[in-house]
Amino acid sequence: MKGERDIHMNRGDGETSYAANSKLQEKAILKTRPVLHKAVKEALHGSLSLPAGKMVVTDLGCSSGPNTLLVVSEVLAAVANRCGEQPAAADVQLQFFLNDLPGNDFNLVFQSLEPFQKLTAKEMGEAAPPYYIAGLPGSFYTRLLPDHTVHLFHSSYCLMWRSKVPDELARGAVMNAGNIYIWETTPPAVVKLHQDLFQKDFSLFLKLRYSELVSGGQMVLTFMGRKNSDVLRLSGEASCMFELLSQAFQFLVQQGRVEEEKLDTFNLPFYAPSMEEVNSVVRQSELFDINHVELFESNWDPLEDDDDDLHLPEEVDSVRSGVNVAKCIRAGLEPLIARHFGGCIVDDLFKIYAHNVAKHLEKLKCKYPIIVLSLKARR
Repeated sequence: MKGERDIHMNRGDGETSYAANSKLQEKAILKTRPVLHKAVKEALHGSLSLPAGKMVVTDLGCSSGPNTLLVVSEVLAAVANRCGEQPAAADVQLQFFLNDLPGNDFNLVFQSLEPFQKLTAKEMGEAAPPYYIAGLPGSFYTRLLPDHTVHLFHSSYCLMWRSKVPDELARGAVMNAGNIYIWETTPPAVVKLHQDLFQKDFSLFLKLRYSELVSGGQMVLTFMGRKNSDVLRLSGEASCMFELLSQAFQFLVQQGRVEEEKLDTFNLPFYAPSMEEVNSVVRQSELFDINHVELFESNWDPLEDDDDDLHLPEEVDSVRSGVNVAKCIRAGLEPLIARHFGGCIVDDLFKIYAHNVAKHLEKLKCKYPIIVLSLKARR
């Protein structure tokens, strides 16, 4: 595995693409809309003191598909509303940078721009502020923009991805046999490797973004997290979801279709932190004030609209939900899996995974914990 270079969503707009299977991420963007709009208001206030009222917005980990431009649309709406309240803001110009790793399907993003611009002109008319959109390939664990140029960073469903697999695991050491992430049988030493890498990555991310933000610049970050401080209290969370995928791999090992060594050396560059871990890194950085932080939950099945009911309604079709979950996870993990195991197992792997998820959801309605964090740069 070559770490971050392989971390991209399924390209295109076909049945297994991220563009066609990103409802879960869309729900998170809409859920956090009030936090984003408030951050835009604060960022816009700061931009008015600059020549020409220019405001720079960067979406980190933009991926491709409808959600990429949904974020742009939300920012435009927030600016238009603010301009209506404050005439002096009417001259603001927006520069959007859409960032992701070079493997991202930027072609699909660029092909979507003209229809988006036409729709925006139709819906917003003269209320739409002038705006310009550019792609920005590169890892958000590196510098991306000049010092003090960005007013608002946004990132949704990205910061649980690490910059790489921990070095000890990447070198092929079998330390977490049978697992692809943290589970009940994971040794404490492996848990610590993931925790240490999260702290290193997130600290670096904050330092880099602080350098690129203007004084008082804003960040809105939404990512998968963990409800419990104890990493091994795993019921219903991302660890459980990945364990069901590990079981699908193990079934293929038993059939002789996957080598056991291949499974034992496959580790996801992923870590879902707790609220305590996130707050601790932010405080230790001494770079940002926390405007807002909360944890909400979203159903595993992205097509279920009821995210509040903790009990499994009788009418829920667990088989259908298993398929929906499998499509969602496949859209994000297929490139990593295909590189390590080969693409020939992918279809059967996710059929088995859908079955495993369906059986699990018959017993328990599961939810992803999602952390939303709004920060303001100190100067």
